[in-house]
Amino acid sequence: MVLHVEDIKKIIPHRYPFLMIDRVEDIEVGKSCVAYKNVSCNEWFFAGHFPEYSVMPGVLVIEAMAQAAGVLAFSTLIEENVCGYGSSKFVYFTSIENAKFKRPIVPGDRVKFDISITQRRGNKFWKFSGVASVDDKISDTADFMAMIPDE
Repeated sequence: MVLHVEDIKKIIPHRYPFLMIDRVEDIEVGKSCVAYKNVSCNEWFFAGHFPEYSVMPGVLVIEAMAQAAGVLAFSTLIEENVCGYGSSKFVYFTSIENAKFKRPIVPGDRVKFDISITQRRGNKFWKFSGVASVDDKISDTADFMAMIPDE
């Protein structure tokens, strides 16, 4: 299954300028997914980070991982008939651990996010592992938790 940006927007509430993923594919419901972001020189954050040498802020790379994880979590819940597309549920970050920033992401890069569910408690608490890479070279890694509260 491949989800393009319009499909992604049916699953998570993020919109420009804060939608950080362009495509999600290889979704293995309840387990993992692969997402992508095509980094353009016109990204809003490059105006201040940094004007002479544009680098995607690490915190936004982690946010992109979290958005991909949100798509994975909701795709899992949709498959399990817990909720449907356009649900009023939200995914909230609860913690970030072991974040490592190994190499910069710059304009022209196509970032690949490999996201895995490492733990799940019911439909509410989720733990993920994420790896961001460009051209098969790891740029960032993190473990993070999220919560999907009841509506």
